[in-house]
Amino acid sequence: MAKRFDVLVVGAGPTGLAAAQAAASHGAQVGLLDAQARPGGQVWRHDVRHQAPRAAREAFATLDNVTWLAQHSVVANEPQGLRVETPGGSELLGYNALILATGARERLLPFPGWTLPGVCGAGGAQALTKQGWPVAGKRVVVAGSGPLLLAAAATLRAHGARVLGIYEQASAATVRRFASQLLHWPARAAQAAALRARLAGVPYRCGSVVQRAHGEAQLQGVEVDGPRGTQRIDCDLLAVGYGLVPQVELAALLGCALQQTGKHPRVRVDGLLRTSVPGIFAAGEITGIGGLAVARIEGTMAGHAAAGFDQEAHALRAQRDKARGFAALLDTHFALDPRIHRLADARTIVCRCEDITLGELDGFGDARDAKLATRCGMGACQGRLCGSALAELGRFPRSGSRPPLFPARLATLAGHTSLSPSDDAYRGS
Repeated sequence: MAKRFDVLVVGAGPTGLAAAQAAASHGAQVGLLDAQARPGGQVWRHDVRHQAPRAAREAFATLDNVTWLAQHSVVANEPQGLRVETPGGSELLGYNALILATGARERLLPFPGWTLPGVCGAGGAQALTKQGWPVAGKRVVVAGSGPLLLAAAATLRAHGARVLGIYEQASAATVRRFASQLLHWPARAAQAAALRARLAGVPYRCGSVVQRAHGEAQLQGVEVDGPRGTQRIDCDLLAVGYGLVPQVELAALLGCALQQTGKHPRVRVDGLLRTSVPGIFAAGEITGIGGLAVARIEGTMAGHAAAGFDQEAHALRAQRDKARGFAALLDTHFALDPRIHRLADARTIVCRCEDITLGELDGFGDARDAKLATRCGMGACQGRLCGSALAELGRFPRSGSRPPLFPARLATLAGHTSLSPSDDAYRGS
């Protein structure tokens, strides 16, 4: 028997928290699920050493009237509802309305040496550091593109890392033009100034790209190609990321229509954040990368609309549209330099899970053929990393989703609601 909610929200980041609070404010029975043990998502992830921002603490406090479903991972869609895996078994969660707030993941692009221990995504480094990854005293290079680099560097420094430099691929002239536009978004300007103040003394180099990582069993240094040529920087850690990609797999599995934005799809929604499937709403980054302000506004809109209060949702559209204008600025000013797409050579591993190189994918016309012949995309990440990277490199567009969305216990896939201790050893992907 499935548990049933008036409104079920998938994802407990800022978007999901706002959606759950808005729906609950109308008296709806709301369920909020997330794969993590604590709410907050990536942006408001629990930090073992530092207090959460006030906005996050206020959002957490609104969960009193919401059923919090921690460590619940959606693995499949069934006629009665969503099949979720929990630490102790699996459950079916039914709903009258569903809000997808699954957010985004980092856009990671391959280059020689990117699989060395000590190399990770900028957002990944931030998340690990907050959770207690020991970085104190380690020499760190932060590279890639976009404002996330500043946030990641600030977190690393706050935990004792020696941040050697931030290397932004956009040119200095482009970054200056972007900064001048922040006058129209005073809150964003203040946030950027505060981050830069926390990084006083850390070099910020524009027009610079990490083209290679060096090391044997561990990262030892990187080569950075910049306006003044190539330089070698000895370091212990490299945090590199090129923005974000919407996580649309669950939406696709549910049959929601997608639309292409550049090389990566996002969920198509109408003015009240309704998807093409009746009763399913989508908000935040999966409708297009927009940042924290957009995420919270759209979450609130979706919560009102899912509870049946369209007028309250409609009243926020102008505010949402203005916030989306900032997202357009990011897309324009931090578009990737074509040289980044040329960093990987034939010997560079693209699929980290299955150790498949870019050269091994030559001659395949689509992702399905490549998967059948090489197992590319069949590892633990289910093609999330290599699929996005290959789409960005122009090899294969992202293909559809099929269950399980994440590796799951065989007992979960069989529909069992409880597990014996031995079941945990057998996981399907």
